[in-house]
Amino acid sequence: MAQAQKEGEPLKVLIAGGGVGGLEALLALRELAGDAVSVTVLAREPEFVYRPMTVREPFGFSRAQRYPLNEITADLGAELVHDSLERVDPAAQMARTDTGRELRYDALLLALGAGLTARFAHAITLDDRQIDEQLHGLIQDVEGGYVRRLAFIAPSPMPWPLPMYELALMTAGRAYDMNVELSVTIATPEEAPLNLFGTAASDGVAKLLKEHGIHLVTSAHCDVPEPGRVTIAPGDRSLEADRIVALPQLLGPSLEGIPATHAGGFIPVDEYCRVRGAKNIWAAGDATDFPVKLGGIAAQQADVAAAEIANLAGAAVTPEPFAPEVHAILLGARHPLYLSAHITGGHGTSSELSEAPTWSPTAKIAARYLAPYLETRDASRTAPDERS
Repeated sequence: MAQAQKEGEPLKVLIAGGGVGGLEALLALRELAGDAVSVTVLAREPEFVYRPMTVREPFGFSRAQRYPLNEITADLGAELVHDSLERVDPAAQMARTDTGRELRYDALLLALGAGLTARFAHAITLDDRQIDEQLHGLIQDVEGGYVRRLAFIAPSPMPWPLPMYELALMTAGRAYDMNVELSVTIATPEEAPLNLFGTAASDGVAKLLKEHGIHLVTSAHCDVPEPGRVTIAPGDRSLEADRIVALPQLLGPSLEGIPATHAGGFIPVDEYCRVRGAKNIWAAGDATDFPVKLGGIAAQQADVAAAEIANLAGAAVTPEPFAPEVHAILLGARHPLYLSAHITGGHGTSSELSEAPTWSPTAKIAARYLAPYLETRDASRTAPDERS
């Protein structure tokens, strides 16, 4: 049986996940609820990795920034538990970890992210946790002229597509710089490149791909029946390539005690990011059934959930429903491009592409609280020692 929260005690909040959604929720709760909440962060990994920048690592850039979670949670007055969530007992308001630890909560936020699996047996399936190891040799082979035909493909349903376009642009640019002939093709189930950003942004990206000599195949549902060959439906089409690089298929957590969709095992949430059919449980990010998988979306969902939890804790907060916006920085062109859109029904209802930032603070992950927090931590790392 669930234990009642004692009057005067802070609301016990458990955040499962140490990624964008989890950290954004922690920061939002500190801002909105302060000491009215006591927060525990349950995270499998010891650090937060700024994953959108890992696409540059195979091209000789420095590693994406890493932030120790123990430093962040200590800074924000939260407890950190290094473990994985195994199951949840909503009736008892108890979460159980892989090592058997039981964590009671008054409010639970699931920010677990999505699992990655290979959809195509005969392709390199991208994993941004090890992208340098996966693609460093490929880029060297491109530079040496050993790879002449390169294909980037995506499964259906579509995961977050931006890395595919960035890698194609950067690889084509590297071949051009090395005076190497390389044919690059993108085959995507999208109706147009990055079409979730709307027509204006999509048209701009299509133009950019053409300028870089990248062939684009849209509305393409791919398979890789054998090494070096991509088949494309509808129609009897095929594509030959020396190497094939694929985005991963995403899977929900399918967590015991938590509702899940039949397709993919994702967590169904309502407009306030409450888990449908579960009391005092919210979810944010790639683990939810919202179709767009993006760090900025995870942050927006975390803000919605945090406002609800803060309200539950007695803070003077009026929760607002989730109204998704997408902001992204596309790397690989001569200058970074800034894309923005409001989303309705999975597609952009407004559309903007610019060479100048259109949101603030400008960051690869557009997050109300996390972006300025990381910016401050970065500044403190690089600030000169005033004592010297």
